Amino acid sequence: MTTDVRTRGVTAEWLVPAALLLLSAVPIAAGSFRIAELTGGGDVTPDNARFFASPLPVTLHILSSSLYAVLGAFQFAPGFRRRRPGWHRAAGRILVVCGLTAALSGLWMTHFYPWPNLDGELLYALRLLFGSAMVLALVLGVVAIRRRDVARHRAWMIRAYAIGLGAGTQVLTHLPLLLFPAALGELTRALCMGAGWALNLAVAEWLIRRQLDRPTPATV
Repeated sequence: MTTDVRTRGVTAEWLVPAALLLLSAVPIAAGSFRIAELTGGGDVTPDNARFFASPLPVTLHILSSSLYAVLGAFQFAPGFRRRRPGWHRAAGRILVVCGLTAALSGLWMTHFYPWPNLDGELLYALRLLFGSAMVLALVLGVVAIRRRDVARHRAWMIRAYAIGLGAGTQVLTHLPLLLFPAALGELTRALCMGAGWALNLAVAEWLIRRQLDRPTPATV
């Protein structure tokens, strides 16, 4: 009986990381295709010409955001974190570097790459807003843990991860446009992109509020 309870507990613990990895799968696959295209001498088209003209930012963005999404998912297994505090600290340092690289390269691309078709001023503003918010959340998360404020550290890192995983949720928020292609335009695309970030942050805030009632371990 005890073994069954432990097994169910371990299984439940890994449901959230598994769901996050699944949510990351499409953006990671798309990013892998883009890197293969850039390194394999793919055809230059109006849609990808900006990447061929300046491949370093997009390559850094893809690699860092992919590692950030995968490694970050395992931080949502609390038992695993407690059992391996050394791993948690080491992974956290890597996550901060990857998260900042992903956010800053994304901001660079937003500002300096030519806008593709159906990108407009609203989407430009949203990308700057959420990219900057991710940088701020990561910095505040580092400041909090240096002050030994574990609760605030965790909250800011959850918010940063929620923004970083926006690309995965945006696959889902774009489904209505696949079903109703006539509605596709600059405004609807921007709204679908914004909805992905907003939905992730709403879930993050719910998770943070839920954890406020739980005791916080001294070791992170």
